[in-house]
Amino acid sequence: MSTIDVNNLLAQMRQMTAQVRMPETAVQAPSSGGPANFSSLLQQSIAAVGNSQMEAGQMAASFERGDPGADLGRTMIAVQKADLSLRTAVAVQSKLVDAYNAVMNMSV
Repeated sequence: MSTIDVNNLLAQMRQMTAQVRMPETAVQAPSSGGPANFSSLLQQSIAAVGNSQMEAGQMAASFERGDPGADLGRTMIAVQKADLSLRTAVAVQSKLVDAYNAVMNMSV
């Protein structure tokens, strides 16, 4: 059975988030200097994934309508970012479920 280092997992999630999202939608840790609340961090991450999905959908719909100013390059990048952020969220969810199952199967 493998052990999961939660701090390492969170650091990897933050690094992936910073690479995928634009700076204005990046997850911000609380500025209080205390430990980050995992629940709020998770909610912010899920909301950011949803926002990137909506933005990509709106850009794609705008391009499909032929709106002036709709750029194929920016649209494709937004769609790929949304896809990557969703895949990352699903991978993190899978790791969290695996960790939960590992904890639940531990003998006390």
